[in-house]
Amino acid sequence: MPLEKLHHLAKRYEHYKGIASESYLHAAHVFQRDTDSEYEAMLYNPFICIILQGRKEVHIGQNSVSLVPNDALLVSHDLPVTAKIFEASQAAPYRSLVFALDMGLLRSLYDQVGEMFQNEASASALAATPADPSFIAPMVRYLELMDAPLDAQILGPMIVKEIHFRLLMSPIGGMLRNLLSVDSHASRIARSINKIRSSFREPLIVAELAEIAGMSPSSFHEHFKSVTGTTPLQYQKDLRLIEAREILLKGTPSVSAAGFEVGYESPTHFSRDYSRKFGCSPKHHRALAK
Repeated sequence: MPLEKLHHLAKRYEHYKGIASESYLHAAHVFQRDTDSEYEAMLYNPFICIILQGRKEVHIGQNSVSLVPNDALLVSHDLPVTAKIFEASQAAPYRSLVFALDMGLLRSLYDQVGEMFQNEASASALAATPADPSFIAPMVRYLELMDAPLDAQILGPMIVKEIHFRLLMSPIGGMLRNLLSVDSHASRIARSINKIRSSFREPLIVAELAEIAGMSPSSFHEHFKSVTGTTPLQYQKDLRLIEAREILLKGTPSVSAAGFEVGYESPTHFSRDYSRKFGCSPKHHRALAK
């Protein structure tokens, strides 16, 4: 079966990426873990992920998805999430295959096929579905190129383009199509997300974000939560805390310094939010850096 073959190739590809002196197959990444994880906060950039072994749960705001082998997870916007891996062991590690999405490539494809579609109100920026053979087949062909460097150099980009096209046309690609549609709510919210990400250390002004999105404040809040599953304020807070954890794990001089660096004005407020987010104090993560 195609998914069984994809799993076999992914195990080989993980080893291949580690030893190849020059690889032309840069689009794919194999993620593996041999123990269950705690709930971990992280930032997801747009990607398609195929679960090959083990189980995973992903949460954003009040929304969550549960993923089992043969499921596909599509993320269309930058999203701060909380995720947990289950059923992972040394004998049977959690394993997934991830393709980062090239938004420029998707836009060029949408320019050719966009007139076929209308905005889909039920689409989500984080969507899960059983993997579709239409995009699994080119993924298999892409990984098969690891044995043919010249073919990988010439054909690899063509297959990556095909994978993007299949995703864009697939049922799970609804939010991708919304995002790429000119002046859609999804594309307007993407502009505001870019603003939050570029200035997350600064005070959040909803009226300014609404203006960037071309919406009233109330409409902006509604559509932001519809697309991302969370509020603009919580989105910014999650970005701050995820960045603060990275700073602490690198060995910042103090907990309060990490809080100030990501935009918090009160060390007490920072420590409280951090403990709620990660289930431990910022001092705990700072100690791990020593």
